[in-house]
Amino acid sequence: MKPEVFWLAITAMMTGLFFVPYVLDRMTVRGLMGTLANPNPADKPQHEWAQRAQRAHANAVENLVVFAALVAAAQFAGVNNHLTVLGCALYFWARLAHYIIYTLGIPGLRTLAFTVGVVGELLIAIALLQAM
Repeated sequence: MKPEVFWLAITAMMTGLFFVPYVLDRMTVRGLMGTLANPNPADKPQHEWAQRAQRAHANAVENLVVFAALVAAAQFAGVNNHLTVLGCALYFWARLAHYIIYTLGIPGLRTLAFTVGVVGELLIAIALLQAM
C-alpha cells in the first residue's frame, strides 16, 4: 500500500469515528430512546463540548472530500513523492488536532490546526501541479 493511500484510509476511518463522543453524550443527556428518536427542536440540548464535537465532525467530513480528491488525483496520475506523503501525514495530524481542539473550545488553536490541514492539501496539490 502506498503511504498516501494509508494516510487517506486512516483519515477516513478517524473521521468516521468522530461521531462516537457526541453520540455517547447524547445518550447521557437524552437516554437511549431519546438518542434513537428523530431529532426534535424540543430535545434537551447536549453539552457544549458535544455540540462543538458535532460541528468539528461535520467540518472534518466536508474537508475530507477535498483531501480524498487530491490523494486520488495523485494516485491516478502516478504522483507520489516526499511532498505527497508529507501533505497526507500533515493533513491527518492536523485534522485530529482540529477535532480535539474544537471540541475543547480553543478558538485560536482551532484555526491554526485547520490551516495546517490546508497546507497539507496544498503540498499534495503542488506535487500534482509540478507533475503536469
